[in-house]
Parts: sequence; structure tokens; C-alpha cells
Amino acid sequence: MSWQKEVDELRNREALAKKMGGEERIQRQHDNGRLTVRERIEALADTDTFHEIGALAGKAQYSDSGELEDFTPSNFVLGTADLNGRRVVIGGDDFTVRGG
Repeated sequence: MSWQKEVDELRNREALAKKMGGEERIQRQHDNGRLTVRERIEALADTDTFHEIGALAGKAQYSDSGELEDFTPSNFVLGTADLNGRRVVIGGDDFTVRGG
């Protein structure tokens, strides 16, 4: 028995979640002089220490055959990271998905 189909769907969801609200909404944030939530977290946390929790949370839309067609990630990004060498929990709203 292979789990490849399920693993592929999880990877696809993760890739879609990292696109946040899409290129247009990300550009709108940048045009308004704002960073995205992931950019804010990256700037705050020590380099390469952020580990997101719940990246796959959100609303999925499936075709009649059960294939993933679209995925809107949760608007809240949460995870753990190091901040000046100290382990912390970081969370923030993604205004490219909702509210911005």
C-alpha cells in the first residue's frame, strides 16, 4: 500500500499555504510599505529557526472526483523560533488572506 497520493496532497497544500493570499495581495502589502506575516517573522526570528505549526490548516475545495482544486490557508501563522537565542512562540495575522 502506498501513501504517495496523500503525501503529494500534503505537499501541495503546504506549497499553496506558502503562497498566502496570492501574488496580487502580497504585492498590495508591499505597495503599502508592509511586509507579509512570514517576512515579519523571518525578520524577527533568528535565521532559519522558525518552525510553523498548523501550516496545513485552512479551507480546501475538492472536485467531484475528490481531487484538491484550491486551498485557502488559515490567516494566522503560528510557530516556534529562536529570538536572540531564546526559544519562543511567534504568531501573526496574514493580511494577504484576510483583513488587509
